[in-house]
Amino acid sequence: MDMLEEISERLKKAIERIKNRVYIDEKSLNEVLREIQKALILADVNVKIVFELTNRIKERFETEKPPHELTIKEYIIKIIFDELVKILGEEKNELIITKKPFKIMLIGLEGSGKTTTVAKLAYYYSQKGYKVGVFSTDIHRPAAIDQLEQLTSQIKNVLFIDTKNEKNVNKIIINSLNKLNKKIDIILVDTAGRHKEEKSLLNEMKLIEKILKPDFTFLVIDATIGQKAYDQAKAFHDTVKIGGIIISKMDGTARGGGALSAATATGAKIYFIGTGEKIRDLEEYDPYSFVGRLLGIGDIRSIISHVERTLEKRDLERLKRISKGEFTLIDMIDQLNQIYKLGGLSKLLSYLPISNIKLSKEELADIENKIKKWKYAIDSMTLEEKVNPRIIKKDRLQRISRGSGVDEKIIKEMLRQYETMRKFMKKRRHKRVLKEYMRRFGY
Repeated sequence: MDMLEEISERLKKAIERIKNRVYIDEKSLNEVLREIQKALILADVNVKIVFELTNRIKERFETEKPPHELTIKEYIIKIIFDELVKILGEEKNELIITKKPFKIMLIGLEGSGKTTTVAKLAYYYSQKGYKVGVFSTDIHRPAAIDQLEQLTSQIKNVLFIDTKNEKNVNKIIINSLNKLNKKIDIILVDTAGRHKEEKSLLNEMKLIEKILKPDFTFLVIDATIGQKAYDQAKAFHDTVKIGGIIISKMDGTARGGGALSAATATGAKIYFIGTGEKIRDLEEYDPYSFVGRLLGIGDIRSIISHVERTLEKRDLERLKRISKGEFTLIDMIDQLNQIYKLGGLSKLLSYLPISNIKLSKEELADIENKIKKWKYAIDSMTLEEKVNPRIIKKDRLQRISRGSGVDEKIIKEMLRQYETMRKFMKKRRHKRVLKEYMRRFGY
């Protein structure tokens, strides 16, 4: 089992521990978070980042309420997923080819897998139908040029320019561009591997950038470098403008987490990851899919999208039910929550009989404050009381008031407002309300 698989197994076990729990409390969550911490530290993610991550997960668990469509266990998994995505890149990045030829330069440490990555990119773009040209400016290691020629010879629609016999970087760039410019869509340029302490090589890289004028520059980072990736990325970024990052060698014993999180911390985005030695082994880096695979839950975006569609469908079903006069306190609060999301009380008033009344900011604030208290009161009710508020008499009213900390007068006022809305929904006008709601919000 390689290191990435081991990390994935540990994270999957943590997720399974959540799924198998009958009830999730602070103690059981802490046990799960310790497993996640071990997995990420094993992956060489910076310890500070790890603890910040788990603290955010715990804070969200304590302060957020899951949507109606998700159980507490499902929501905790989603929180873990969200926070992992944040430290591993947040979004998928795509390089847009804006002109032809589009020049891409690759830089990185010696031994980072840069030359192999050039060939992988050549294959990747050739598969998309682009005509690709490739050459190397590495005058220090002729074997690298031989390697690039051997790798690209396997790929159709890729033109390799041999630069072994030229030792002047300036001439290499000018001559190669002259040969490629009119025939090629994308030009990939390999450079000599260098170290952040090698000032002469960094200066040479700066010169190459000045002559070549690349449209985009990739920094190739070896996944095995761990937390040192940050210093290396910063040194390169201080020398030339880095557009994006490619993480190589994410197979084998690579830990990867340090390179992924540290590279992201520099501000440059990750575009690709190398997952093997073959020229086909280059993947577009999508943090959502990557984290989903680590956790063993696939691409969670499709799950979230499904939940959103379900919510929309249930909202419409609720509206249809309300239009028949079946209106509960749960419906009232749900509708108020939805209206807040759509623009606040001004939106609500447009659907009520009092829509011709203009309220001041102070009056609106007072109503909003009352509605917050209504929600506290409803949270203290039994399901039977929420569905059929008519059963709420003196004893029940006192119990709800004590449990919610809301004055009985405010609860009575809420029940009167509920009854007004319920009666209004039973009138013929409710059909127009439903129709207008569906028209305005795309149902």
